Amino acid sequence: MELLNHPFVQLAIVVTTGVCAGFLNTVAGGGSLLTLPVLIFLGLDGATMANGTNRVAIMIQNTVGVAGFRRKGVSDFRYGILIAIPAMIGAVMGALLVINLGKFDKNGVIFNRLLAIIMFGVLVITLSNPFKKFQSDVENLGAFRKILAVLLFFFLGIYMGFIQAGVGFMIIATLTIVNGFNLVRTNALKMFVVLFCTLVALIIFVINKHVDWRFGISLGVGNAAGAWIGSHWAVEKGDKWIRIVLVVTVLAFAIKLIWTSITHSIA
Repeated sequence: MELLNHPFVQLAIVVTTGVCAGFLNTVAGGGSLLTLPVLIFLGLDGATMANGTNRVAIMIQNTVGVAGFRRKGVSDFRYGILIAIPAMIGAVMGALLVINLGKFDKNGVIFNRLLAIIMFGVLVITLSNPFKKFQSDVENLGAFRKILAVLLFFFLGIYMGFIQAGVGFMIIATLTIVNGFNLVRTNALKMFVVLFCTLVALIIFVINKHVDWRFGISLGVGNAAGAWIGSHWAVEKGDKWIRIVLVVTVLAFAIKLIWTSITHSIA
């Protein structure tokens, strides 16, 4: 245990975790489900401090990820701005909620179970895509679809500001169901929206002094490397391999969340 207290060992753990999380966040989602527990395990004071520190890494990661997708010719800034604006408003509200209202579920039992259920639901909907016959490309989107997307991203923004973990799966489901985008385009837009939502949330966490910059920047270096690898991998491999990573990631995290909630209940 003394070895874990060594600064270089801690930074090595954080950077390695960041690489894995950055890759997962870029091609699917759920990276924060890795980073948040690690940050807390390494001694950050409470989930709020870990939550704020994690935003530094997400900010760096998504900046690199967006650049990577754009370099590969995958970007849709016009539609990205349309859904990013309501999401940013929601993110401000979510960040203020988590800071001012504190923790409601200290052991995370209720949250873990709820998030596991959401992740399973997102997986089923994303893969089965029951609304496929109603989908079209962005150029042919009607006003109703745009209004629905704006409303949904406002609420997704609140969640992003509040905790962030697992929001990638929710964004994937929203963009594939409501907009009918393929998973490569969806992931590029996801990175774009999360980038700006993270920016406004991070500002609030910084103002309230809930950021450990040493861990945040180190985690960000790892996340950036993982995001760069993930953005190129996603474009080159396409939908088939992204779906495989999506399934494996969702199942692994959902099972972990359920198991954690069960052990906490027994304890």
